[in-house]
Amino acid sequence: MKRIIMFTAMIACLFATTDAVKAQKDKKEEKQFKYVIDEFADVKVMRYQIPEWDELTLKQQEYLYYLSEAAKCGRDILWDQNYKYNLTVRRTIENIFASYKGKRQGKDWDNFVVYSKRVFFSNGIHHHYAEDKIMPLFNKKYFESLIAESSVKGFPTNKGENIKDFALRISDIISNPNIAPKRKETDKSKDIVANSAVNFYEGVTREEVETLYKDIPNKDAEHPLSLGLNSKVVKDGKAVERVYKIGGMYSNAIKEIVYWLDKANTVAENENQKKYTSLLIDYYKTGNLKTWDEYNILWASDVSSECDYVNGFIEDYNDPLGMKATWESVVNFKDMEATKRTELISSNAQWFEDHSPVAPQYKKKEVKGVSAKVINAVMLGGDCFPTPPIGINLPNADWIRKEYGSKSVTIANLSSAYDKAALESPKGALQEFAANEEEIELSKKYGSIASDLHTDLHECLGHGSGQLLPGVLSSALADYSSALEEARADLFALYYLMDPYLIEIGLIPELAVGQAEYDSYIRNGLLSQYARIEFGKTVTQAHMQDRKLISTYAYESGKESGAIVKFKKNGKTYFQIKDYKAVRNIFGDLLAKIQDIKSRGDYEAGKELIEKYAVNIDPVLHQEILDRYRKLDIKPYGGFVNPEITPIANKEGKIIKYKVTYPTDFLKQQLQYGKNYSFLPTIN
Repeated sequence: MKRIIMFTAMIACLFATTDAVKAQKDKKEEKQFKYVIDEFADVKVMRYQIPEWDELTLKQQEYLYYLSEAAKCGRDILWDQNYKYNLTVRRTIENIFASYKGKRQGKDWDNFVVYSKRVFFSNGIHHHYAEDKIMPLFNKKYFESLIAESSVKGFPTNKGENIKDFALRISDIISNPNIAPKRKETDKSKDIVANSAVNFYEGVTREEVETLYKDIPNKDAEHPLSLGLNSKVVKDGKAVERVYKIGGMYSNAIKEIVYWLDKANTVAENENQKKYTSLLIDYYKTGNLKTWDEYNILWASDVSSECDYVNGFIEDYNDPLGMKATWESVVNFKDMEATKRTELISSNAQWFEDHSPVAPQYKKKEVKGVSAKVINAVMLGGDCFPTPPIGINLPNADWIRKEYGSKSVTIANLSSAYDKAALESPKGALQEFAANEEEIELSKKYGSIASDLHTDLHECLGHGSGQLLPGVLSSALADYSSALEEARADLFALYYLMDPYLIEIGLIPELAVGQAEYDSYIRNGLLSQYARIEFGKTVTQAHMQDRKLISTYAYESGKESGAIVKFKKNGKTYFQIKDYKAVRNIFGDLLAKIQDIKSRGDYEAGKELIEKYAVNIDPVLHQEILDRYRKLDIKPYGGFVNPEITPIANKEGKIIKYKVTYPTDFLKQQLQYGKNYSFLPTIN
């Protein structure tokens, strides 16, 4: 026995030494890994790593590889959804890069490269956040010369169209500010359907679209279908749908997605995973929204699988009416250690629901199926690439959340990449916009954990909290629904980040964690996020409206009592929280108000809240923020390149592993995707 113990000790010592060497090597590689790989316009492009990839089984790696291929196959769909002529523009750019015979240098060429990168980054010719058309810094004549000196065969000309006419047409699409000026129109004095460039509608008005869906009978009021989610509305004598499915709109790309989902099902982790993936495949074949609901119910219930994915027409942020969904995908696997934190949150879901400051009739008496985990992203696709969320809560249907629950994730390796990329910059927004040194130090101490907890609470509990009154549809808030829903989830998180119960259950060591997040939220909502918006423009993006709504409401409500103060120092504007408890109460009051609006489907009250607090920016303050940010020389927007996953075979041709590499060229990856993952016609 003594010899066995000694031998075991020797082995343990050997393993400890090996682990120490491995840890030292990993630390060295991490230090050498460069996160930021490109910067242009208002954008920085980063890489993210896939930790623990080599610890996965070969079967798991194979499963994730197939899902990753499916994630890349839907790329064309998003481009086309964003604007009818996006694929025309993209394929023109791709052909110029592939075949242009002239000089690839000089100011005009550099401007063309930057414009191309901006278009690739935004999945189209409209800014990914501001939604305004991206205007090139080169002139039409130069662009037409690029076309003239490139291969004619590679351009997406119309039938019978000569290259000169094509050049005039495409240069007008790109350079004319009056053609498709906004991806999504938010000016309510206009017809927001007819004046939006998004390709969800063609030849129809808002009234015609609303009439179309109002006339579709709702067979089950308690379990309403997500009408309009997976279709385009066009005029064919009257307004009609073109459904996204095999044999319908986007058929060729959907066939490729289904091919890889079928492959993934051959190596799925368990039967439940196979079952819901089969339902997703059936949905893609039929376009049946009832099948989509059945898929979501089963998918949300899968809490045991280590590997997972998001795939489908899911989020409606880009639709001016808040119904139609863009295509997206996130392939991932569970971070086991970090998931302990989110499991602790989800296990206390009923406590959080019961103690919410909303009216009793809006609380769920029994919170069902709330699951939460921390994941590592493996591949991003569609509307999650190159600018992904750092947290996800699905499915979106309120009745599924209420009766079956939801699945919430925090994406650890993306959050980590953002944090580490920030360290590569010598200057930071924190130092510029924080009210004082104490605020900076508090952020350095607790900012990262506070941000992660905010995401956890927002996704895991915020979106899944509350309930609608009987007969109220999820679509009742229409064009204001996205911003109000994001605000509701943010407020839920903010309210509880200053709750002593988080200390009691071991999530935070002290309430200073919540204070750090409050500081950060107000600082971002009232100051730094304005750097993302062109001077003279309003706030249009749902998440930015959410942050402005909450921060402005909190400041206005707490101004008289001095809960939040505004002051100038060295000619610069700052906001500082003086009474965190008072601010928490304001957050609670606003949460109760927005939950009331959502639960009753009160469109006018939601509209009033957004228009009053979330849209307009003080021009003097806006210019100040832009000037301060410009001096920092840091980019307000960030996105990613995807890792590359390559099957490695032995001499006999058998796959023995899936190798991950990390590209360093954003433009090169985008051009490669254009060659390898483009399946749709230029015009759909």
